[in-house]
Amino acid sequence: MNVREESLKKHGEWKGKIEIISRVEVNDREKLSLAYTPGVAEPCMAIHHDIEKSFELTRRWNTVPVITDGTAVLGLGDIGPEAGMPVMEGKCALFKAFGGVDAYPLCIRSRDVDEIVNTVKLLAGSFGGVNLEDISAPRCFEIERRLKEELDIPVFHDDQHGTAIVMAAALINALKLAGKQMDSVCVVVNGAGAAGIAITRFLMALGVRDMTVCDKAGILQDDERFNPIQRQLALDTNPRRLQGTLQDAMKGADVLIGVSAAHCVSRDMVRSMAQKPILFTCANPVPEIEPEDAKEAGAFIVGTGSSQNPNQINNVLVFPGLFRGALDARAHTVNADMMMAAARGIASCVSDEELCADYILPYAYDQRAHDAVARAVYHAALQSGAAKKCRA
Repeated sequence: MNVREESLKKHGEWKGKIEIISRVEVNDREKLSLAYTPGVAEPCMAIHHDIEKSFELTRRWNTVPVITDGTAVLGLGDIGPEAGMPVMEGKCALFKAFGGVDAYPLCIRSRDVDEIVNTVKLLAGSFGGVNLEDISAPRCFEIERRLKEELDIPVFHDDQHGTAIVMAAALINALKLAGKQMDSVCVVVNGAGAAGIAITRFLMALGVRDMTVCDKAGILQDDERFNPIQRQLALDTNPRRLQGTLQDAMKGADVLIGVSAAHCVSRDMVRSMAQKPILFTCANPVPEIEPEDAKEAGAFIVGTGSSQNPNQINNVLVFPGLFRGALDARAHTVNADMMMAAARGIASCVSDEELCADYILPYAYDQRAHDAVARAVYHAALQSGAAKKCRA
């Protein structure tokens, strides 16, 4: 069997990848009276008088929902909330394995922004943070914006910012190896959905000056072919005012970042790039160009979203540690300083001695990376004023 067939078989055997396990024993009268009635009345009233004590007297401090409407699941698209459950359960398993965070899938049967926002707001008293997942653009931008404004716990859309953070970490190390500077390279992003837009904004904040973004209609322009968010991005990028297609944008570029569609990049397009071209082709499950084809065409470094290839660029390196640090800091938000710290924390896990064309990022299962992100985010939350009350 191939990996997909084996996965389907295993899911049938597992019947779910997560479960709830009690942290206390209730097997005699004394233990029952402490964990439940009558003793439980005391913590209830303590929280009633001071709601912040819900972070001290319940598991709220360590609990995060993974919320989706099923409209942009992996590379599968709009398959619905129930069909997205296996992905959300997998995400929850990764939260626990790498960050020690208790995460639960909440798949909402609505595509209405107001309904989704209100649903999360009504449930927010149960959680220490909120992870948004696999919600299609442009609604995902509005959902995240409103929740960040209206809640006092971290809200993080992983498809946007998790992808941007790990992409930034990969670029930091790739440029170091190539001997190029962040403020002098030309970067092309192919794909102007949630991930592509967030990557572009984040890399600009990191210091990239020359960025050009493409979508299926070509290089972004301020015209009716593109939605309002893409049109604004067109005004903020493309300093050379290029027009045309991805092929035109890639000529002379140092870096291509793909979060788009399978096999949309040819060998000739790679050959047209600058010396020591860097390609992060992360279309899922099939990349924009096969790694061996990119290498044959002269690519210096190639990264993909697949664990079957070197340099897997996967946001699993981000979210467990990021939420661990944010929850421990009792942060009220995830701000730019915390995300920058996460990117640098990931990049720092590959030493100068280890750094090579096939190893620019730590492996997804490298616990050092998750711990480094947690520490970096925790301290950034303190230093930036995002922390409310840190855990000991």
